[in-house]
This record gives sequence, structure tokens and C-alpha cells, in this order.
Amino acid sequence: MKTKIIATLGPASTNKDIMRAMVESGVRIFRLNFSHSKADGFVSALGIIRELEKELNIPLTAMGDLCGPKTRIGAVADSPRQVEKDQLLLLGVPDADPHAADKVFLPLDFPELLIGLEEGMRVILADGLLQFKVARVIEKDRLFELEAQNSGLLTSNKGITFPGKFHPVAALTDKDRIDVREGLELGLDAFALSFVQTAQDIQDLIDEMDRCGRRVPIIAKIERQNAVDNLDALVEVCDALMVARGDLALECSLAEVPTIQKRIIRACRHAQKPVIIATQMMLSMVNNVVPTRAEASDVTNAMVDGADCVMLSEETAIGSNPVEVVNTIRDIATTAEVYYHERAQTPWMPKEGSNSGKYMAYASCLLANNFKSRALVCHTESGLTARNISSRRPQHDVFALSPRINTVKALNFVWGVNPVLCTEEEARHTTRLKNFVTESELFNSGDTVVLSTHSVDLGQPEPYTNKIEIFQK
Repeated sequence: MKTKIIATLGPASTNKDIMRAMVESGVRIFRLNFSHSKADGFVSALGIIRELEKELNIPLTAMGDLCGPKTRIGAVADSPRQVEKDQLLLLGVPDADPHAADKVFLPLDFPELLIGLEEGMRVILADGLLQFKVARVIEKDRLFELEAQNSGLLTSNKGITFPGKFHPVAALTDKDRIDVREGLELGLDAFALSFVQTAQDIQDLIDEMDRCGRRVPIIAKIERQNAVDNLDALVEVCDALMVARGDLALECSLAEVPTIQKRIIRACRHAQKPVIIATQMMLSMVNNVVPTRAEASDVTNAMVDGADCVMLSEETAIGSNPVEVVNTIRDIATTAEVYYHERAQTPWMPKEGSNSGKYMAYASCLLANNFKSRALVCHTESGLTARNISSRRPQHDVFALSPRINTVKALNFVWGVNPVLCTEEEARHTTRLKNFVTESELFNSGDTVVLSTHSVDLGQPEPYTNKIEIFQK
């Protein structure tokens, strides 16, 4: 299986036997959700992850998912209250004068979110169950009259969003900064940053990690229209992207989300950055042992489109069938990946003007095809060589050797790549690769493999190595 699986840990799955079964079925990344815990709440789970790494000799990645500025309204008088379509309500900062005692008042403790809110803009509550538009600006940036677009139940402390509106609120909150510091001390391998809007949000997290003295991969969660609008800049600065379809569907038209997902997948592949598809992949399996046909089709389409990873949330965190849902994803991947190669006729040829690394990767894949190789084996310091090869989507297995543990953990996000921590001390990278093939039980005598060591950047003063070699065990 080349598509990677991310499983969220929770009460249903933070158990060594269950986690072992999930790893054996293909999970390589475990998500630890800071929305429901602080770093010290993950000590036990991380301990199990490290034990399984040693026992199964498989590198596993622990990804902390930061909360971000999930905004909620405050207490609503006489909550819960029924809201009727076309009913007028008030939204404002807590100390605003509502001016109308007969209207329901929705206090918001984040006054900066109201800056720039204008007549006609949309306001959504309770994950889309209640939708409003701004009917009138009563007091600029402080108090607004809303008109309900549908009927529903209103309760206190519900999440609120303003689709399409830029929010002058940084993605990295004070709580996130604490979670990052404590998570790095605990030994987490990556962080997902919620409600990203601009490249500066990513830079804020990089700066925070630099202050802590340790840098790990950053996954930018695409949940806002502003993030979609700034996609190129985000792809450039982050290490991976996540299409978080739940909140994204509140910001954008639901009809647009599938095509936005496809565009993000394509942009990431061209940039050699991993992309994760998340939210309701197999939601019905929280209670059922089989998914719906629509869910199976959704997962298949994500894989055929070229997603590097699919992420399970409630399905493994609180669901009744955490192992079964992972097995189902694995079975779907087995079929989807065969069709993907039938349709795509990989490896993908680089576009004219692409960098040298893509051409080296493409050449490696062509040689693997022509020599009927067992696999592609590459050496990589930063992970770029492996990502270049993955972006060509070869049919062969890819083994990426690296002496850097951070690189190994990051490559768990990359389609088709099996990362291996290289502890050999040989000066030549090709010697490490040959020793790996010779000593590994994954290869039989007589197997042919393509060895790749391409740092590119020819003409630089450093002694870069660029070599493709056919090796037979």
C-alpha cells in the first residue's frame, strides 16, 4: 500500500494491542489532538508509539494537532432557544449595548473577528446548522443585526465562522505556543497548524520552534477560504498540507469543496509536498463495521486523485471499530492504486523547465521500469530526493535511507516511500544503499534495484553526488 494512513488516538484506540494492529494494517502516523488534551495527556500514547517502533522495527510519526483560534460565542440568555427563519438577532462584543431587549444577543469574546464585518456577509453557527447574514451594521466593528437564513436550535458557546472574511487573528494562539513547547519536550515529530490563513501563520510556528531549539515538520490545515486563496504561498513555506474538509465546507460552498480538494492535491504533487485528506473519510464506521458506498467512493477518489495520506478522526478516536476501519482503508487502497497506475500511465514526466531533481527522479523511475526492478532505493538527507521520486508516482516500492531521524519521520507522510533510518558510517552514499539491499530480507538474491543519490545543484562548490545505478543482489 502506497497511500499513508493517519489514525487519531482517543479513548477507543489508545491501547497497545489496538495500536499494534493498526500499525500492522498500515498506519504510520498517529494524530494527537490538542483540542482535547495538553501535552502531558499524551505521555502514555507516545510511550506506546515508541515501544511499537522498536518492537516492529517501523518508524512511526507522532503528529500533534494544534487547536488554533476556534472561536465561539459566549453565553446566550435562556439557552437553548429556538431560532426561526427570518428572525432578527444581535451579534456583538460583550459590552455592546444591544438596544433591543426583545432580540436574542450573541456575545463574542473576540472583538477583532468583527472588524470589517459588513452588511450582506454570512455568519455561521454550530458547524453550519444555523446560518445568518448581516442585515444591518448597528455599530461599526462592534454590534450587528443578523437575519436567520434557516430555523434551528441555538445554544451557548457554539462555534462561529465568517465565510470568506479575513480574520486579523493569528493561527498560533497562546495555548498553541504552550502546546508546541511542551510537545517538543515530549518528543512529538510534527505539528498540524489549524485555521491557517497566510504564510506568516506558518512562519510564526517556525519562529516558536526555533525559540525552543527544535524544528519539526509543519502541516498547514486548509480550513478557510483565505488559505485557499493563498495556496501557492502556503505550499512554498509549509512541509505538508491537510485538506480539513469540515471547517472548509463552512467557509466555502459545499459544492466547491471537492474541486478545491483536487486542486490542492495537484498543487502539492507539483511542489513535492505531501497532502492529507481529512474529515468524515469513514464516519459511518464509528458505529458500523462497514462503510457506506459513498464513503468508499470518496476515499477511492482521494487516492486516485493522488493524495499522499488519508486521515481518520472519530473513526479511530471514539469509534467502535478502529482496527476494522484501518483494514477497510487498506483494502480500498489496494484496489485504488492498481487503477491509478492503469489510468495515469506513470511515472509522470516532468513539465518543461522543471528542476533537475525531478528529471533525475523521472530517469530513476524509467530505469526501474525497463530493468523490471524490485524497488527504487535512494539516499536522502533532507527528504527531497525521496519526495521527487514519489512525485513521479512510480509503480515500484521506494525505500529512502536517511541518517536524520527527523527526515525519516517526515517521510512517513510521503506517498509510496518507506523511510529507513541509516546508521551506516560509510563515506559513500551508494555503499549504504548497497549494504541495505544486501542485508535486507526484503530483497531476494537476483533482485535488481535502482539506486539513486541525486543532490543536484551542479556547479556548486560543495561535493554534490548525482548518480543512478543498477544493482543486483
